[in-house]
Amino acid sequence: MKKLLFALLAMGPVALAQHKNPNPGYWQQHADYKMDVKMDVEKFQYSGTQELVYTNNSNDTLRKVFYHLYFNAFQPGSEMDARLTSIADPDKRMVKSFKGADGIEKKQSKISELKPNEIGFLKVNDLKQDGALVKTKVVGTVLEVELAKPILPKSKATFTMKFDGQVPVMVRRAGRNSEEGVALSMTQWYPKMAEFDFEGWHADPYIGREFHGVWGNFDVKLTLDKTYTVGATGYLQNKNEMGHGYEDEGVKVETPKKQKTLTWHFVAPNVHDFAWGADPNFIHDKVMGPNNVELHFFYKNDKEIIENWKKLQPETVKLMDYFNKTIGEYPYKQYSIIQGGDGGMEYAMCTLITGKRSLPSLIGVTAHEFAHMWFQHLLATNESKHEWMDEGFTSFISDFAVNHIMNKENKEDENAMQSAYNNYYYMVKKNGQQPLSTHADRYDDNMNYGISAYSKGAVFISQLAYVIGWEDTFKTLKRFYYDYRFSHPTPNDFKRTAERVSGAVLDWYLVDWTQTVNTIDYGIKDVKVNGAKTKVSLERIGRMPMPIDLLVVYADDSSESFYIPNTLMRYSKPNPFPKINRTELKGWDWAFPTYDFEFDTKGKRVKTVVIDPSQLMADVNQENNSKKM
Repeated sequence: MKKLLFALLAMGPVALAQHKNPNPGYWQQHADYKMDVKMDVEKFQYSGTQELVYTNNSNDTLRKVFYHLYFNAFQPGSEMDARLTSIADPDKRMVKSFKGADGIEKKQSKISELKPNEIGFLKVNDLKQDGALVKTKVVGTVLEVELAKPILPKSKATFTMKFDGQVPVMVRRAGRNSEEGVALSMTQWYPKMAEFDFEGWHADPYIGREFHGVWGNFDVKLTLDKTYTVGATGYLQNKNEMGHGYEDEGVKVETPKKQKTLTWHFVAPNVHDFAWGADPNFIHDKVMGPNNVELHFFYKNDKEIIENWKKLQPETVKLMDYFNKTIGEYPYKQYSIIQGGDGGMEYAMCTLITGKRSLPSLIGVTAHEFAHMWFQHLLATNESKHEWMDEGFTSFISDFAVNHIMNKENKEDENAMQSAYNNYYYMVKKNGQQPLSTHADRYDDNMNYGISAYSKGAVFISQLAYVIGWEDTFKTLKRFYYDYRFSHPTPNDFKRTAERVSGAVLDWYLVDWTQTVNTIDYGIKDVKVNGAKTKVSLERIGRMPMPIDLLVVYADDSSESFYIPNTLMRYSKPNPFPKINRTELKGWDWAFPTYDFEFDTKGKRVKTVVIDPSQLMADVNQENNSKKM
């Protein structure tokens, strides 16, 4: 009883937290996992048991369920292997280059060369539903389960299984013996229930992109060689038995000499994934973050990286403080940064990152992956379908966070996201766009996926500041977090939040920017001076409409601005330059390709006319955005 009480106290207030999603009739499934796993660190094989209590909160009667078996992707002939050979620009980490007999450089999938003892696999045995055996079928990385009896609406079923796995040679994200020598990067390593929501089942095969999971509680026991230090999702329940830097101050831990293994017991409340990393040569440091959150750092005892990992720790405290204040308070009492993987990848309450980096790079990747805790592991969008919300929002806020803690704050008239804009312009110029509504697995190439998800997704937010102002944009981020944390929000939910905060109608913005490849292109067609009057003629060349900020600079360097509302917004945006007098003109209806207006110069000579002096509007051709007189 005491252990149970301790576990509940360790979880904190998040343990019983329910989703805050305000949409009428909203529901989400729930899955509680109990797993007991034994790892053979010599063979890199493991076996385990899993009990999963699945709650069907939908109004549907379920006759099938599906599990993800992600490690099956790391086998010759898998869909991931096939994708590496068919895509024009395969991930460099997953292929090797060589010269063919014809002297031309070729690429070959690393997966295709894996030997039987190097592949990854997950095998499920003895799967039962409420004690009754069920029929199963393995299709690549998905286990199809025909239920012994339907799961009725608002009812539960308990699934039990035995499973065996083999950790693949490190190819992508998960695996053994990474290039930096980390023994185990254990991500997407267990049979994981697929998500079922208002759109139906999301039993997508794994080809190396994104994930989507069911909210629930995890109780996980990991038994492995006693020399290994483990960092993981959740709270370690038996830390004073473990040592390895977990013990409380003044507590001495001694492992019996004959004991060859240790069992690590983690509990993670209200998360939708569980990941861990382990190595016999990990240093484990702990610092306290805001609100008494424990920040744990696990990294190799390598003299080349120790100094930077020590310096990273106070910067991570600053990052948490920034995210707490800018988005919303981190609700758990622990977060772990673990060296491992093949770059940087976010997981519930932890991240795995490569560690041999310069300090700025180490801070940058930590900022990005840490920000994912808010944009994906607290606001759990379906990142397979809406990868731009996950990656784009994270890129936006992590760039601001790094600028903040590195004392590189941008002035109001500078664009902190310029590199994201430049990437987007590059993609448009190459004519490589696909709509942001494209499923993450369906992009034609990796370049389009990366720029779309990370850069165009980030521009969605920074350009929103052009549309409704910086103040309401950041208010929208906070309101979105408050309303939708611990649920699965959609793009429309974010749009509606921005509408509630600002009062603007924004359906046109969401549709054009994310569901089409329409571009923004406005130009100054002509400026004519007629005595004290000046007439400006503008043209809309691109299909996507926007409100227009226009600055007029006079020969004496004084200036005034004009605002042309986008009538689809039914709204007037705040003046982005309050120190400059602004005149609001009649709105510009989208169906009209041109717009003319006339103003009194009051005897001054016009020197320059500029569309969008802030450059927050992602106009794909800015050469026609200004005119000198």
